[in-house]
Amino acid sequence: MTAVTVAQSDLDAVAEQLGRPPRGILEIASRCPSGHPNVVKTEPRLDDGTPFPTLYYLTCPRLAAEIGTLEASGLMREMTAKILQDSDLALAYQRAHESYLAEREAIGHVPEIAGISAGGMPTRVKCLHVLIGHALAKGPGVNPLGDEALALLGDWWTGTDCASPPAQDA
Repeated sequence: MTAVTVAQSDLDAVAEQLGRPPRGILEIASRCPSGHPNVVKTEPRLDDGTPFPTLYYLTCPRLAAEIGTLEASGLMREMTAKILQDSDLALAYQRAHESYLAEREAIGHVPEIAGISAGGMPTRVKCLHVLIGHALAKGPGVNPLGDEALALLGDWWTGTDCASPPAQDA
């Protein structure tokens, strides 16, 4: 992959969101409506050698909290049951998994995580944070369960300080 320079203001924003310095960021993969980063695309192996299977990592604490509420509702269990009962949905979810793997492999091969995507893909739903991060990064139609969970969140940023755009580097 061609090296991408991430703006220092974005790295600072992500560090503030995470409460720690970000690691392995290749690019900002999605932004909330105000322009703040909410998903980063990461290296499949971090600088310290750690394999990192989560290609799209959700960084926004507000969004993460909203997703946590969905997870607590039992939605992951319901979605897992749906993919076991609906072969078309299962196939679309399998394609999301394959696309995720191919994109990560194009960045770099990491044998320890070969064939492993994230979020439970392709046979179950284990983490809505990952599925929504994937859906936000790739847009509608790539990860059907990420799309569904994102739709359930509605306008999650309404009523937050995300209503104003972040400061930009000069």
